[in-house]
Amino acid sequence: MDAALKDLSKLENLTHLSRASSYVQRSPLASTSGKGKSTSSIEESLDGLLASLRDVKERLEAGTASEEDVANVCKIIEERKKEVDERQKEIYSTLGKVGKALDKKFTSAVPESPHLFTSEASQEALLRTVALHFLRTGQFSTAETFFETHFEIPEESRTQFVELHTVLTALRRSDIQPALSWCERKREFLNERGSPLEFFLHRSQFIRLLLASSPPNSMAALAYAQEKLVPMVTKYGDDIYRLLACLAYVPLSRLQHSPYADLASPALHMELEPMFATEYCASLGMSRQVPLRVVCNIGGGGALARIEKGRKVMRERKSEWSQTDELPIEIPLPPENRYHSIFACPVSKEQATDANPPMMMECGHVVAKDSLQKLCKPQGRVKCPYCPQESHLAKALQVYF
Repeated sequence: MDAALKDLSKLENLTHLSRASSYVQRSPLASTSGKGKSTSSIEESLDGLLASLRDVKERLEAGTASEEDVANVCKIIEERKKEVDERQKEIYSTLGKVGKALDKKFTSAVPESPHLFTSEASQEALLRTVALHFLRTGQFSTAETFFETHFEIPEESRTQFVELHTVLTALRRSDIQPALSWCERKREFLNERGSPLEFFLHRSQFIRLLLASSPPNSMAALAYAQEKLVPMVTKYGDDIYRLLACLAYVPLSRLQHSPYADLASPALHMELEPMFATEYCASLGMSRQVPLRVVCNIGGGGALARIEKGRKVMRERKSEWSQTDELPIEIPLPPENRYHSIFACPVSKEQATDANPPMMMECGHVVAKDSLQKLCKPQGRVKCPYCPQESHLAKALQVYF
């Protein structure tokens, strides 16, 4: 977008009187040729031409004009015409650059589609999505206004999101107690998910206690570890031993240049907020990402434009992909927006799943696990369908896409 704004600013300067290039004052009949020629705007060139013509007219009427003055009139007209042509060419060239920059940034118009939210159920779903978006993103005053005019959310849902943002605000102030209280109430749920949230909260508090004073208060940190971390040693033994071992490298100046430098990083505490938000939303049966934001980022970020362009091209070439309105278009997505495997086995043509993951053979080719087992020969040898090399079944590695 910077290129378009730069060209637009240049176009404005070329066409705006007050910002146009300065016109060097000179004698009306003076020649503009040579190295000292100045760059004038169209208005300035025309004004200079009129001034020259008026001057010649006045001299002719007064009888003081020489033959040389009259002969220079045609020369002045040609020079001014050349100046105007140059400025016009520059304006049209810049205007073309602005259009190209805008076309490059906004590749095509947003596709037109029939009204999707016509039924009462779909309208209610849309309003609920917008209402939950306001609550989930902490825009409570906006949500209240929205509820007054459009939709009503149960009081329980409002209370839950208020609690979420209260805890997040406390974490931002380095207060982990509200988050720990929630973890204690939801410990069974967190254990089922294998979430390390509670341990990360205690780890953050341990590091804060250790580095909060100068010199470091190791005894307070050790007492906290004895009370909160030791009961978790069965599950997080290696991490807890690292926390205790880092005591040998305090204060902070030494810890930052030790094998435990990661424990001194501010990221250790910054990751608590998104992790808590993820677990809290999971406990409510919601996705870890804000749905409305994901839709706008992906659709408005280029997906709709790519789809519309693909449809237009295939319509013009009359090369429809299938009867089910499918398009052979790849939409690039960041890793956090990939919700399923993008690998399809080249042998079975089936999409990979958790039960049938992609497996890479020693030769580097990848097939689904079921296909790999079907290709397996006696003694655990696998004949690759794409090259003459044989691989060992036991040496096949699971890969992720």
